Amino acid sequence: MESVEFGQVAAAARVVGAVVRRTPVVGSRVLSERAGVPVWLKCENLQRTGSFKPRGAYYRIANLSEAERARGVVAASAGNHAQGVAWSAAELGITSTVFMPIGASLPKLVATRAYGAEVHQVGETIDEVLVAAKQFAERTGATLIHPFDHPDIVAGQASVALEILEQVPDVRTVVVPTGGGGLLAGVAIALNHRTPQVGVVGVQAADAAAWPDSLRAGTPVRASRMSTMADGIAVGMPGAVPFDHVSKLVSRIVTVDEESLSKALLLCLERAKLIVEPAGAAGVAALLGTELRDLPGPIVVILSGGNIDPLLLTRVINHGLSAAGRYLAMRVTISDRPGALSALLGVVGRAGASVVDVVHSRTGTWLAVDEVEVSLTVEMRGPAHRDDVLDALREAGFRVRAEL
Repeated sequence: MESVEFGQVAAAARVVGAVVRRTPVVGSRVLSERAGVPVWLKCENLQRTGSFKPRGAYYRIANLSEAERARGVVAASAGNHAQGVAWSAAELGITSTVFMPIGASLPKLVATRAYGAEVHQVGETIDEVLVAAKQFAERTGATLIHPFDHPDIVAGQASVALEILEQVPDVRTVVVPTGGGGLLAGVAIALNHRTPQVGVVGVQAADAAAWPDSLRAGTPVRASRMSTMADGIAVGMPGAVPFDHVSKLVSRIVTVDEESLSKALLLCLERAKLIVEPAGAAGVAALLGTELRDLPGPIVVILSGGNIDPLLLTRVINHGLSAAGRYLAMRVTISDRPGALSALLGVVGRAGASVVDVVHSRTGTWLAVDEVEVSLTVEMRGPAHRDDVLDALREAGFRVRAEL
């Protein structure tokens, strides 16, 4: 397996540094208090095309020969890599073709086309899309720009680590959202050469986590399931090139659940004023949960991307609010008599909760002839307030079933 040396990383940083943004790092007081050490956020969500992906894509394409450039490039992606390849190809005057899943979000499709790529939608998964892209490359002679499994991609992604060392010179831990492993491997290679005392931690979505089993097996293996809102890191199997480096250089890889991802996205939005996609917030999710404890600081968490469909953002915010005890959805059985609904809402109001919506139904087959079910969503002040409202309703004699 071809390894990536630091000389390649340094060369990539010179090329990439001339075209990508030097993204800022911002401090997070809430995460610092939770971790007990300073925590900084490396804002690759503010990078060109909205993620770190142009770093590797540009360097890979820039290294193509004139003959290869003439035949164009092709990529397979759910969105971030697609945009990175399309933008990079346009910057270098090369035609690009991108294959994306049928379910890819509309904003990512529109953005990829806007950068000049010809887009084809095939299949439901990245694996299916990648097959189509490989077939296109074989048929046309276009160069496949793999999202993570190539030395140039890894070297290009490593440039973010060199920026971190300049921006936070005393960093002691870097936390990296992880899919195929290109970014994680690049960061580990750069830091191991420059500051080997700095720990590198990878974070995967628990419902799309191929790395833990792969590391235990000593070789890349396919994930048993692939179901997460964090589509940017939903990769079925680690790349061979990243695996060789990650297995040697990365101290830990942890997983986070969907609730943690929602909470992390909401925290980034509310407290840091940053729009981050679920995959990009994976490192924040790990710090909010119990996955990481007693990490040496300062800690830098890479926010790897911010390309999120507004519709998904709305759903994730609502999910995050519920997980944080800010929303409560419940079903309450009341008697079918005048004033019963008013009495229910009176208890809710006196408990200090604000009603978001109410659905009043007499048609449930599980209801007695003199009963009504009310589906009620209320806004809360936190988990303790949620418990207070439920207790108040039950003490008033209502049958309550909390849903969120």
